[in-house]
Amino acid sequence: MTVAPAPAGGVRLRVVSYNIHSQRDDTAALAAVVREAAPDVVIVQEAPRRFRWRQRCATLAESFGLVVAAGGLPSLGNLLLTSLRVRVLATRCQRFPLTPGRHLRGAAYAECAVGGARFLLAGSHLSTDPAERPGQAALLKRELAGAHLPVVLGADLNEGPDGAAWRTVGAGLTDAAVAADAADRHTYSCADPRRRIDALFVDPRVTVVGYDVVDTPLTRRASDHFPVLVDLLLPATA
Repeated sequence: MTVAPAPAGGVRLRVVSYNIHSQRDDTAALAAVVREAAPDVVIVQEAPRRFRWRQRCATLAESFGLVVAAGGLPSLGNLLLTSLRVRVLATRCQRFPLTPGRHLRGAAYAECAVGGARFLLAGSHLSTDPAERPGQAALLKRELAGAHLPVVLGADLNEGPDGAAWRTVGAGLTDAAVAADAADRHTYSCADPRRRIDALFVDPRVTVVGYDVVDTPLTRRASDHFPVLVDLLLPATA
């Protein structure tokens, strides 16, 4: 993991953002990857969102040693999971407008508290269609702009940093990979890593202490995306 010196004060938070490929791969490896990372929160893309989605989301969370905070069907497969160290204060979900013939997309949000810090945890997954993504990015950004808490956003943007949707979502936020001088680390695909399409953005008030794209034999079995693992220092709430 790329690690920066941590300033004094603040509250540590370990975050994983992970597209789990609808659990189509090695689910035992998937659970082992997350448990080994020992995160405080996991931002999941392509989580259960259809038949018996509540039970399946709970089972997924249990396999990670976490609990469900928000998401699932209401946010169209975006799921926020937390450890018991994190208190969830409020949640909401967002659905982007349906384009006939394409996959539904959305976002999940949870206002959280840990130690002496509060923050807004958010997760989203944008369209594979380049014509559709900018509009979804604008809707996501509009929702985030209303946040009064420091934002921690994990997303599969389905495009790289040179894309218009990426620039829209990232405006005014810190790209954790750039902050850690690790923007050359590719997140997709595990079979042929050539693109960084999975991002972790944070409020400028949040310090990026460490960043990693976890590429191991286990992660290559667990999904078609590598997990993004980030250590943060949140500002303490006055």
